[in-house]
Amino acid sequence: MLNIKGEHISLRALEPSDLDFLYQLENDTSIWEISGTLKPYSKKVLQLYLDNAHRDIYEVKQLRLCICDTKDTCIGLIDLFDFDPKHQRAGVGIVIADPEDRDKGLGREALTLLCNYAFKVLDLHQLYANILEDNQKSIHLFENLGFQKIGVKKEWIRTSTGFKDEIMFQKINSNVS
Repeated sequence: MLNIKGEHISLRALEPSDLDFLYQLENDTSIWEISGTLKPYSKKVLQLYLDNAHRDIYEVKQLRLCICDTKDTCIGLIDLFDFDPKHQRAGVGIVIADPEDRDKGLGREALTLLCNYAFKVLDLHQLYANILEDNQKSIHLFENLGFQKIGVKKEWIRTSTGFKDEIMFQKINSNVS
């Protein structure tokens, strides 16, 4: 089982016991704007997802890990998606569930651990992230970890208040050829 340890958090594979956390997070309408979710998930659907979460990243082209505190309590999720082994790249997404846990460096540590795993273990050449223009905390996080702004998708995401631009960030692993 995948378990990556940091100083204050660890990243681990999803477990059946994560169902309630996943149910709460996936049905949190405050993050639907960034996740693209349009309708609630049932526990049955999420259980089916958990039942298949063990499948290999090379098969399903994604990897979702729990961000856990020192007590192994899941506080967020971090994903690799659109995994492309031929071109050695993947997208990255991260969410810390409770606003009380944000701004404490936990997301930074999780993203650092994931980047190291992606570059050193999966041998990826690049990672990218798509961030809404008004999500300044995420923009700051990714920029501080060496992701560079490479473009803007104009009026890309439709929200309840209108369309928003989505900014694309990229980090190149210079150690891969």
